[in-house]
Formats: sequence, structure tokens, C-alpha cells
Amino acid sequence: MATLQSEAPPTTARTPNARIVKRKRSAAQRLRHDWPLLVLALPVIVQLALFFYWPSAWNIIAFMDYSPHRPFWENPFVGFAWFERLFNDPYFVPALLNTLKFAAAHLLFLFPLSVVLALVMHSVVSTKVRSTFQSIVYLPYFFSWVLVVTVFVQVLGADGLVSNWLMSLGGDRLTFTSNPDTFLVLAWMQWAWKDAGWGMIIFLAALASINPSLYEAAAVDGANRWRRMWHITLPGIRPVIILLLILQIGGILSVGFEQYQLQRNAIGYQATEVLDTYVYYRSVIGTEGASFGTAAGLFKGAIGLVLILAANKVAHRLGEQGIYQKS
Repeated sequence: MATLQSEAPPTTARTPNARIVKRKRSAAQRLRHDWPLLVLALPVIVQLALFFYWPSAWNIIAFMDYSPHRPFWENPFVGFAWFERLFNDPYFVPALLNTLKFAAAHLLFLFPLSVVLALVMHSVVSTKVRSTFQSIVYLPYFFSWVLVVTVFVQVLGADGLVSNWLMSLGGDRLTFTSNPDTFLVLAWMQWAWKDAGWGMIIFLAALASINPSLYEAAAVDGANRWRRMWHITLPGIRPVIILLLILQIGGILSVGFEQYQLQRNAIGYQATEVLDTYVYYRSVIGTEGASFGTAAGLFKGAIGLVLILAANKVAHRLGEQGIYQKS
């Protein structure tokens, strides 16, 4: 007896080397499809164009002998004369070294503090305790530098609470807020009180994205708290750490202005002079003019761009995305 075998319809097996070819949409098709997103992004684009990119075009005055008292087209080009004058200024190198010193201290000691605070907060089980501690640590971020410096002077100053308490015990008067040798420690304490909470919030948001089932599976396998933190928590927030670290390195020459300006008279300009205060006193209220200050700002921007590109290249070599994907 002949057996009838049903024939299956022919199938096309996809070979491992087969590539999926996607049709590339035209610009008009993408515009029709994405116009709601473009409308939502329009205010941000206008803000960037008016307050960031358009002012950046005026960096050209760093190569001109610019004066606001004559038409723009009558200002002569002087090439790199202002940069040469900047680098030959005897006050420039000390300001640059102070800036690098404060930036390195901020990067090495404050950045890890935010990570540690986030890990501590993430391990707290009680929601009430977590929210209370989070509010206390995060609140100083909204304080102005005037208020921050005032609080430290009232507590650690020569006539502050701690100084009066020590004098009542027969000790000496504190000079902590007026001593150039300890200003780096004072600045770090001010950063830690004001800015550590902001970094903690960012890392807490990254920690919230980690799948809780990973911790449960690790606990079932016998991993203790430290091993779970090392193998799950830190790898889970590593992309955010790398991203913020790259941005921090890119802004290494921008350490702020108000904090150092407010304490300049008490500490002395030798210890508090950074690039921002240097430009202010030499260009804004000094006699060097706008071209000199623009050259200093362009120097900061160029160094920041080089550092961001280099740090992002290192992140790509380590297998991380960084601030943009590798092409």
C-alpha cells in the first residue's frame, strides 16, 4: 500500500549571515512621522540657539582688537595676539594651577561621596527614614553660595559657634575660614554640604532602574550584601558613573565663581584665584578688555572639548557608550 505523505510548504531558512535591509525613510516621511516630537523639542532648540550657539559665534572677538565703541566690522583682526598675552601674563599660571587643584579635589573626593551616599540610601529599608535623610542632604543644593559661605563663617569662623566654644574651654580662636593653607579643605566641606545631595539623587535614579529580581537571585545563590553590591549594584550604575565622570572631566576648568569671590578678601587672592575670578578682575572690571576675557574663555572651552573627547574614547575602549555612541 502506498503511503501518502503530506508535503510541507517550502520555507526559506535564514542563513546566519543574512542581513536585514531596512528601507531608509525620506526626510519628508520622517517629518510627517516625527512632527509632534519636533514641536515638543522646539522651545529647547530656540533656547539653545539664542542663549548658547548665537553667543558662541562671538568668540571671534578673541582674534580681534575689539572695542564696543566702534562698529563691529571696523575692529581689526590681530590673530593669536590675545592668547599670547594671556599665556605670558604672570597671574594666569597661578590661577590655572589653583583651578586644576580645586577641580581635582572635587573629582577625587566629592564625586565618590555622592556615589557612597546613594548606596547608603539605597540600602535603607524604611521609606520614612530614606525620604527624611534624602530631603536633609538634598536641601542645601538650592542654597545660594552667599548663604553657604555665611553659614560656614557663622559656625567655623573666628567669631563663630565653634570658636566661641573652644575659647570658653580655654582654647585658641579658630582661623579656619581665613587661613590660606586650609582653604582647600574648607572648599571641599562647602562642596560636600551643597552639592553631594544633587549627585546622590542622580545615582539613586540609576539604582532604581536595576531589576530587583537580580538581588533575589543572588541572595538565593548565597551572595552576601557586599557581593551583591559589587556584582549587581555597581555594574548597574556604571554607565551613569561613566557619563557623569566624562562631563565632570570636560568641565574641569569651570569650578565656579561665587564661592571663591565671596571668600577672596578673607582668604587672599593667592589661594582663591581661579580662572573665572581671574577673567573677572583682568577683563570685566580690569583694563584688558573683552577680547582678553573671550580668549581665556575660548581656551577653557577648547581644553574642555579635548578632555571630553579623550575621556569618551577611553570609555569606548572600556566597553561603555559614554556621551555618544561609537560610530
